Amino acid sequence: MNAAAETTERHPPEALRDFAARIFAAAGMEAPKAAAMAEVLVEADLLGHTTHGLALLGRYLDEIAAGHMATGGMPEVLQDRGACVSWDGKRLPGMWLATEAISLALERVGTYGTVSIAIGNAHHLGCLAAYLPRVTERGCLLSIASSAPGVATVAPFGGRQGALSPAPVAFGFPTGGDPVLIDISASVTTNNMAARLVREGRRYPHPWLLDAEGRPSDDPAVMGAGGTILPAGGLDHGQKGYGWALIAEALSQGLSGHGRAEGPSSMTNAAFIQVIDPSAFAGAAAFTREADAITANCRRSSPRPGFEAVRLPGESGLRHRAAGREGLRLYAGVLADLRARAASLGVPVPAVLQPPGEAG
Repeated sequence: MNAAAETTERHPPEALRDFAARIFAAAGMEAPKAAAMAEVLVEADLLGHTTHGLALLGRYLDEIAAGHMATGGMPEVLQDRGACVSWDGKRLPGMWLATEAISLALERVGTYGTVSIAIGNAHHLGCLAAYLPRVTERGCLLSIASSAPGVATVAPFGGRQGALSPAPVAFGFPTGGDPVLIDISASVTTNNMAARLVREGRRYPHPWLLDAEGRPSDDPAVMGAGGTILPAGGLDHGQKGYGWALIAEALSQGLSGHGRAEGPSSMTNAAFIQVIDPSAFAGAAAFTREADAITANCRRSSPRPGFEAVRLPGESGLRHRAAGREGLRLYAGVLADLRARAASLGVPVPAVLQPPGEAG
């Protein structure tokens, strides 16, 4: 994350969670769902994924007001075979649905070794990395594939019209030390990042987009004029991201039975969530031994020019998270928007989140 875009003020994460939960509750959301939403959003900011943290709260409130996100109720169980479960999410908050699915998988994984849950017709899941530490801390692996069947902003390799969503996938696994936390998209960049750059009048460092005529572009504004995002791998190796997006959409939409065929709205999400217990395979000790060897082998690689050292996925996020627990620095403008949203809903702002000179 660009440090210059962070504010200098630090705020207690627990105060931000409580504040966000109270805002969602004031908008009519059931308390457990409001708490889950706040938890995942703040965790995203703690890990440094600022486009998918509290910056999304206002957009979610707009979705609630428009009737696009359900604020209460339960998913419909379409199938439950113990180790394989499928839900119709009923447009409930995707963060709450994913949290509930992971809880169910953790309850059952000791019996089945691996538990897979497909969720269709959910609202946005947010930052996938935010779900990983809860599972890796239990000594298990977590895999998530997510897609937005109402979005077609990513061009297939060789094409110029959008056909796919950015289709993020996340994978976390424990080691003898810090876990490895992978959160990557099948596209070179994301819709949220493009929108942020447009608002800030900035461009991408490389031509990661195509304009409406299929010409490479670094201007995020082309997204509003028929442009598309390139799949991961870009102009020359985009077949890799293209294939990856197809896998993510097949796992999430195909297995949940709800996706592009139904023509949903843009913030509808589908997800495939799988928890794996190493003890059901070669054993937890064997997994840790191999995971440590794999990661050590990467760290031993001499850094190429411009890099100080080889890092593992999630390493920077975990450092940011540890520092943020002592006080989280939010992306510029996020807290001001939270305060404005709170005021419109009659939610008082805690003293620790007041602007400088106004606390107390």
